[in-house]
Amino acid sequence: MSASKTILVIGGGVIGLCVAYYARQKGHRVILVERGTPDRDSCSLGNAGMIVPSHFVPLAAPGMISYGLRAMWNPESPFYIRPRLSPDLVNWGLKFAQAATPERVAKAAPVLRDLNLASRQCYIELAEQRGNDFCLQQKGLLMLCKTEAGMHEEAEVAKQANALGIPAEVLTPEETAKLEPNVQMDIAGAVYFPKDCHLSPNRFVAGLTRQLQADGVTFHWATEVTGWRTANGTVHGVVTAQGELHADEYVIAGGAWSPQVARGLDVKLPMQAGKGYSLTLTQPKRLPEICAIFVEARVAVTPMAGSLRFGGTMEITGLDEPINPARVRGIANAVPKYFPEFTPDDFAGVQPWRGLRPCSPDGLPYIGRFKRYANLSVATGHAMMGLSLGPITGKLMAQVLSDEPPEMDMALLDPRRY
Repeated sequence: MSASKTILVIGGGVIGLCVAYYARQKGHRVILVERGTPDRDSCSLGNAGMIVPSHFVPLAAPGMISYGLRAMWNPESPFYIRPRLSPDLVNWGLKFAQAATPERVAKAAPVLRDLNLASRQCYIELAEQRGNDFCLQQKGLLMLCKTEAGMHEEAEVAKQANALGIPAEVLTPEETAKLEPNVQMDIAGAVYFPKDCHLSPNRFVAGLTRQLQADGVTFHWATEVTGWRTANGTVHGVVTAQGELHADEYVIAGGAWSPQVARGLDVKLPMQAGKGYSLTLTQPKRLPEICAIFVEARVAVTPMAGSLRFGGTMEITGLDEPINPARVRGIANAVPKYFPEFTPDDFAGVQPWRGLRPCSPDGLPYIGRFKRYANLSVATGHAMMGLSLGPITGKLMAQVLSDEPPEMDMALLDPRRY
């Protein structure tokens, strides 16, 4: 390992925390800068809490563009791109279209498989070390299909998964009910991915934050990066309203705000924020044991320590945080179609949560060093897999920062690809 360094991580979501954790494990001094307060509501907290080896198909997949165009006319649709005069959106859209091909997806699938499986192992190790304080459940994932067409598509995905070494089993409605007897389902069938897991993201983030503080990581809360000090291809400091901060290495892990953080550095980081929503029932009338996804509705369902969370939508609207009631209704209205014991009235009075996911054009995260600066790296762009890929992202970044060869091939994750 290289000599100990001072690492400055910008961003206190699950990615930034994991980078800080694994860098600290390597013996580095770590400074973490977060624009929010300690009780921040980051994108890491209200998500579905899933670890998903099953998700080896990136967001930029064949058919997504046509699906998005059709969905634009439905205010409750799970995928929406708001038209606006934005050169960044146009640039991102063109790159998305170039990436949404069978050939690109075929190259990306093994990478996402390896990342998710490695991250799953990291979570298992972290659960053992921390007494499983974040409620990791290794019970798999059910892809629940309402229609025969959906069932046919998911059966094809199951074939691809098995070919990649990801176990997947096609189930009849009766077989699904036997596997998950705790809730009544109205479905045409399901695909079961036994390697998938779920956890409580709130508990994971809170526990990891406490551990980092105990391990000597310095936190700067409510501190927004407003500028940079650079010279001769090296970053010499970051400028904040509270003063300048200095380190040997700098990591941008600011989620959807990463392009804003990088402003003035003359680096390319194509990104769009994808807004997602969730609704959590604290006393659900039924509590399944296995997390699930309603395939056609694109709604995720996760049991979390007695509560039940329903999350969904991908709304490409820029850094726009207000809640769109129509998208929230879309989630609530989808639930009874798959779980007939529930009604939209069950969600009356439930406060919706929303978060902005960082979406790269090709559906793969940015992990690694920028070319322009010798000591500047980035870890962002994970879209809906930020929690799933958090630990392995942190582990890979710690290896890069320690000048060690990373344990996985990171060529497709290189931030210099654009």
